Amino acid sequence: MSGLEGLEENFRFLVLEVTGQMAETRAFVAAPTHEGYDRVVSRDDYVDNLKNIVEDACYSRIHGARGLSKRDIDRIRGLQIISANLERIADYCVNIAGQMCYLKDTAILSRHHPGRMFDVIDEALSHVLEVRSRADVNGALGICRAEFDLDRLYKDVFDAVMEEMRQGRDVQTGVTAIFIFRYLERIGDSLLNIGEALIFSVIGEKIKIEQFQALQQNLSTAGFEGDVQDIDFRSIWGTRSGCRIGRVSPKDAAPTDPAQGGVFKEGNVKKIRRERENLELWAKVSPGTGPRIFSYHEEGDSASMLVEFLPGCTWTEVVLTADTEMLEDAIFVFEQTVGDIWRSTLERGEAATDVMAQLEQRMTAVRHVHPDFLRPAERLGAAEIPSTEELIAQCRTVEATLHAPMTVLLHGDFNANNIVFDQSAPRVHYVDLHRTHRGDFIQDVSVFLVSFFRMPIFESNLRRRINHMIASFFEHSRAFADDIGDAEWEARLALGLARSMMTSTRFELNYDFAREMFLRAHYLMEGLLTHAGKPWTDYRLPRPILFY
Repeated sequence: MSGLEGLEENFRFLVLEVTGQMAETRAFVAAPTHEGYDRVVSRDDYVDNLKNIVEDACYSRIHGARGLSKRDIDRIRGLQIISANLERIADYCVNIAGQMCYLKDTAILSRHHPGRMFDVIDEALSHVLEVRSRADVNGALGICRAEFDLDRLYKDVFDAVMEEMRQGRDVQTGVTAIFIFRYLERIGDSLLNIGEALIFSVIGEKIKIEQFQALQQNLSTAGFEGDVQDIDFRSIWGTRSGCRIGRVSPKDAAPTDPAQGGVFKEGNVKKIRRERENLELWAKVSPGTGPRIFSYHEEGDSASMLVEFLPGCTWTEVVLTADTEMLEDAIFVFEQTVGDIWRSTLERGEAATDVMAQLEQRMTAVRHVHPDFLRPAERLGAAEIPSTEELIAQCRTVEATLHAPMTVLLHGDFNANNIVFDQSAPRVHYVDLHRTHRGDFIQDVSVFLVSFFRMPIFESNLRRRINHMIASFFEHSRAFADDIGDAEWEARLALGLARSMMTSTRFELNYDFAREMFLRAHYLMEGLLTHAGKPWTDYRLPRPILFY
């Protein structure tokens, strides 16, 4: 405990020292003197030393102390983030003092009232210690809001100074003044980071102020009447979607209201709005398959919603951990669910596919991760071997001759982690439905099969279970294709598998395994080109390509 007390003491000194440096900077801006400049600059080394002491103590405490709770660790991590941003504020003070040396006419500052920005900064800094000691979320939000106030004040000053320069006033003086006010505005960015770190210390998750406010709004709309400090927020990592996703539930208690045990999603307004629309569509088409929406909120370019947390395990967990009997039952329920959705949403009519276009769009990302995978054009005797790009272009021509005879409602990102199995029901649920659309059922089939193939699991027992899942769903898809009279489905599946295998390499850093997928994609595309000109009803997918 003594180590933590020493850490807190040095942190308090750091806050007080930076507050003092801001006061010295304010005095220097109001009345520049050599002595004032020296006072601002001389404090910086002391602030740097204090920040280093606090930072070293934070790391030592986390890695060396025993018996720390998650809350203890969160508070120490938050303290380290705050210290780094306090040191950055001190640096901005030195930058402001340095710019004052280039200012020809200090009257420009008094005309535009820098004191208003200093007032906002001083007010925010004065609350840091109290907010942290009381774990006061509302106080932390107040510190965050300083950034918005400083942005607004800076915008007013910037516009006014630019107008003065347009009227012929001294340009050097105007530019220097803008730099000074800009550093004050940058202090707001650090205050925002400090406020968000204080929130992190309380709720235990890094979350931006906009996301936190969106979470509050959604909890309120969903009927939660307590304080946000009573909510346990846990990020759900592993998504590449760009959205913030987290599980929310009451702390230290089982939720009494389903809305209090939900999933919070925040991100681009178009994406979140699209997912809301898709969830509403799924509620009509297959009630209970997707999660219910408890609340939805839009704010500018972002949107957020609170949706039902669906109980159960991801399909990956089921396949890898369930006992044999449970696995067979789960596979039966899963395939029945998928088949029922396909049949109930089936609409006749030819539909073109565009998997090769999707592949071309992702090749830049693939090239960034594995630049040596792309094959150049070669010649072997009289045989010409096309490059990877040429192979894709030729398969795009082949794809134009293939059409799905009908469409179904697709998940759109049908990988194993977007499927949840609730054994108690038993029931299958779909999550992450923002890509839902009508299309060829082969798209979901290929994504699902490759999501299992690409699992970097090579232990023979587990690999047999993975291969069993792949084989079972392949046969289920064959049976569906036979039922609807889709005789060309395997050719379209080959294209889909090639696309999914090749694009999956951008997420796989195991060189040998990634190269294996890349070469299998080449093999599938070459096989299709060899078959081109013959009836596609005669094409048969080389089944060993599915198994590792």
